[in-house]
Amino acid sequence: MQGGRGSGRASTGNVRLWGRHAVEAALKNPDRIHRKLWATREGIASLDGELPDDFPVEYADAADLGRLVARDAPHQGLVLECAPLDDVHLADVIDGDADRPVVVLDQVTDPHNVGAILRSAAAFGAAAVVTQDRHAPPESGVVAKSASGAMEIVPWVRVVNLSRALEELAEAGYWRLGLAGEAEAVFAEALPTGPVALVLGAEGEGLRQNVASHCDALARLPIGEAMESLNVSNAAAIALYAVAARTE
Repeated sequence: MQGGRGSGRASTGNVRLWGRHAVEAALKNPDRIHRKLWATREGIASLDGELPDDFPVEYADAADLGRLVARDAPHQGLVLECAPLDDVHLADVIDGDADRPVVVLDQVTDPHNVGAILRSAAAFGAAAVVTQDRHAPPESGVVAKSASGAMEIVPWVRVVNLSRALEELAEAGYWRLGLAGEAEAVFAEALPTGPVALVLGAEGEGLRQNVASHCDALARLPIGEAMESLNVSNAAAIALYAVAARTE
């Protein structure tokens, strides 16, 4: 931890990933330490590229692979056990690039949502996704499958104190824009031209008061009255697109 604002993750043990995109991305990631791959022959054939000759592979049928992962998980004939990624510190990934927003998640605990947000962050060139360690899912096969390989691409910074992380972003020149359905300002009007940190809260509860108070502005997405709110991963994707589109 750097000044209380670095990584709050204390990963232990191995991580088990499944599905072609998640496993393939992890195999291509030079920062991953791979332990073992369980696979069907069809699963191996679906991979892009060849495995090293000495790579630890155990062939199995689909039913056996199903016992290695979460119930009914779509493993696609591939299950990889590997070490968790190294901790990432916020100071190491924020670069002040106006085209590379930072996504800050306040108590978004659903691994499917976090994975989907990582995927959108990769698609739109975000610099990092930041979560508070105690209120976010661990690195897992569910997150990786939902991220479709993006967990290996986008730095995932886990901090001890989210408010202090927002202070560090402000010190680095980021405009902290929180998404809140009750805000008066519309997102497009509140979006600055410089570096931006997009701050999103959990569905239902939204941003906590202390986190919202550390934002420079709050804004809402202009959705119709028929729907009260959007899924947080959908809201993140729309906000990231808006940031990308403002420079075109």
